[in-house]
Amino acid sequence: MTALIKIGRVHDARPGYARDLSRRSICAVASMVTIACTNSAHAQKSGEAWPARPLRLVIPASPGGGADTLARILSPRLVERFGQPIVIDNRAGASGTIAMELTARAAPDGYTIILTQSTSAVVAPAIYDKLPYDTLRDLSPVTLVAEVPHVLVVNPSVPAANLKELIALAKVRPLNYASSGIGAASHFSGEMLDRAASIMTVHLPYKGAGPALSAVIGGEAQMFSAPINAAIGQLKAGRLRAIAMTTARRSPALPDLPTVAENGFAGFDIGTWFGVMITAKSSRELVERLHREFVAVLKMPEVQERLLADGSVPVGNTPEAFRARIRTDLDRFARIAREAGIKAE
Repeated sequence: MTALIKIGRVHDARPGYARDLSRRSICAVASMVTIACTNSAHAQKSGEAWPARPLRLVIPASPGGGADTLARILSPRLVERFGQPIVIDNRAGASGTIAMELTARAAPDGYTIILTQSTSAVVAPAIYDKLPYDTLRDLSPVTLVAEVPHVLVVNPSVPAANLKELIALAKVRPLNYASSGIGAASHFSGEMLDRAASIMTVHLPYKGAGPALSAVIGGEAQMFSAPINAAIGQLKAGRLRAIAMTTARRSPALPDLPTVAENGFAGFDIGTWFGVMITAKSSRELVERLHREFVAVLKMPEVQERLLADGSVPVGNTPEAFRARIRTDLDRFARIAREAGIKAE
């Protein structure tokens, strides 16, 4: 059984702009999908249970990003449980709103699933004036898959070993803080720290965590609230210094590093999460089946081991619990965006 098929388009950051894959790649992928669908046609006619053809897993990011990496870990096991290929469809751009709209408008047959992230589901509604979807009206939560803690890092040349010293330094001279882009978790983290600690930093947005990390390592920016799975290698190599965790709890990957909240800023909690959703028109039975399969995969020891080694924290909660988390975060990010004046350009 084919475990994984990659397909999709890499989009410009502006909605409506896209760069198609080469015609040769599209034809090759189309042939593979056609073969898989043909092989499943008999199953559909014989009335066998869902799924009877390949499933499409939409990723609101380019290949190599956090959601894409997570999909690579989960997909082989999902293929085993569903007995069908998984088509990975990368739809990057516009803070993930392209992928969210595609999923919201999909047929309610359970074959189009999104592995969304907090940026797409709860941050985008807070920073865009108008979106072609409503997260909780147009999509059904299946399960929160994993949380990725963020760690506040600085260039080793910055004379601060902890958050108290960094804040004291920022009160004396302005510091540049990098982010993964306007409206990213790292952007919100910097704005929240400014307001909580009464400091004034200069925001430098980049196109992703990789460029932002490079800017801090190169000294162009002094600080960055980085996804731990992106920063852990640079921390171990000594190219960055960890100051504090920006999420509510300490990370198993850096158990001795205190959180910002532990430093006296109660309620400070900014990170990234990934979760599964399908169009809201889908039946309850489809939601429950998808929930059952994804949670089963998340409980596999080898999957948990890979996620934890990468700094991620596997979750696998109920659709109801995931919906409650989305609702809470929608309200929270809307408030922060309004207070800090964060808007998509």
